[in-house]
Amino acid sequence: MWFAQNAVELPSLAKSSAKRFPIRVQDLEPSDRHRLNAALGWLGLNCPADARAELDAIAPAQQSHPAVLEGRWTICTLEKQWRDALEIAEQELKFAPGESSGWLHRAYALRRVSGGGLPQAWDALLPAAEKFPAEPIIAYNLSCYACQMQQLDLARTWLQRAVAAGKKDAIKKMALADDDLQPLWEEIKNL
Repeated sequence: MWFAQNAVELPSLAKSSAKRFPIRVQDLEPSDRHRLNAALGWLGLNCPADARAELDAIAPAQQSHPAVLEGRWTICTLEKQWRDALEIAEQELKFAPGESSGWLHRAYALRRVSGGGLPQAWDALLPAAEKFPAEPIIAYNLSCYACQMQQLDLARTWLQRAVAAGKKDAIKKMALADDDLQPLWEEIKNL
């Protein structure tokens, strides 16, 4: 997805690398924007250690910037460090409460962290559906969680909300490639 001026694209978010969220970076100094872009390049090359080094070089006062946190969260997911990913998602919620990505990241990490699971991810993401009704990925992920919890009617409802909020063809394509929704694939083909 292309972003507005002064925004960056992060290589992997929420549930798959196909998802992107705009994170505005105009308030970063040029040198920090350069470091952030370098980190994103390293992430695109699947080099999380190099990306981390670039993020570490960003000014201390900017370490809680949503784009920096987003980069750190992405590194954690690549390294499957779910406890760290969860902590970063909590920071995202604290420093950027008006962005849906923190809600999605927290649920994504809760599903995978030791002691977490689908019910915890569901409970963490459900309030975001009311807060961000136009964000299709929230409804989509809730559909995935419901489907994996064997609540197929609920999964259908959330998938329809995702389609209504997003681009039908894009949601359908994503759903047909998502193993979480496999029980609904025959129905999804007919959307």
